[in-house]
Amino acid sequence: MPTSFEKRRAELGDRLRRLRVDAGYETGKDFARAIGWNAPKVSKIENGRQTVGDDDLDAWVAAVGGPPELAAELREQLVEVRDAHASWKDKVRDGHRARQEESIAREARALRIRAVDLRIVSGLLQTPEYARHTLLAHSRIHGGGQDITEAVRARMQRQQILYEPGRTIELLTSEAALRYPNAPREVMIGQVHKLLALLGTPNIRFGIIPADVVVPYPVTSDFWVVDDVAMVETPEGEHIASDVDPYHEVADLLWTVAAEGDAARAVLLRVLDSLTRAAPPD
Repeated sequence: MPTSFEKRRAELGDRLRRLRVDAGYETGKDFARAIGWNAPKVSKIENGRQTVGDDDLDAWVAAVGGPPELAAELREQLVEVRDAHASWKDKVRDGHRARQEESIAREARALRIRAVDLRIVSGLLQTPEYARHTLLAHSRIHGGGQDITEAVRARMQRQQILYEPGRTIELLTSEAALRYPNAPREVMIGQVHKLLALLGTPNIRFGIIPADVVVPYPVTSDFWVVDDVAMVETPEGEHIASDVDPYHEVADLLWTVAAEGDAARAVLLRVLDSLTRAAPPD
């Protein structure tokens, strides 16, 4: 099911589409040309895949010849869209399971998923114990630690899409995410073993950026692109980006230096050897 935010954004986009058609612009391409935009931007706004900005909303109303009253109504609707876009912190304060279940629904509909997680192992690749430590760490800052067991179970359920055909999944992490772990050594050993086991899984492109390569772009926040929605995670919370194109461009750049296949296996084995040698004797 779509989230409240997604539903409200789609409703606003549909209203803007109807205003465009009523104003005599038969196609989004015609409207884009008249307003000085590119056609994909009009399409994304009308189909609820991009949130219209304040200035863009003013330009839209002016282009369709709308009165001030219409502009005020649309601004109120836009405020409702933004209010529905609660931060990740607000969502998880009452528990993490609901947020994981939201991801299950979104990802089940997706045809393409691109995850860039350079500071942590992607949720779609985590072991239950690694997921537990990750969610517990978040709960110390954001709250919602009362249903960690249920949240871990939901996160594991999300991973079923890895084995379902019909979608493209690209998961990129870094050697640093394993070298600077957020879980005890024994948990990290198990996590590296899982990554090794997943290498070569059909429908999954897995890459790991080695610690000694020059990164072509300084990534300051991990992000996901699920179809036409980009989600960026910061210490403040999770945010929806209005334009996914820059995130695709950054992901493309990072993949140029990522190790895949046998090269990824070599990086993982190197990390595993380091973890194993550092383990205390029995």
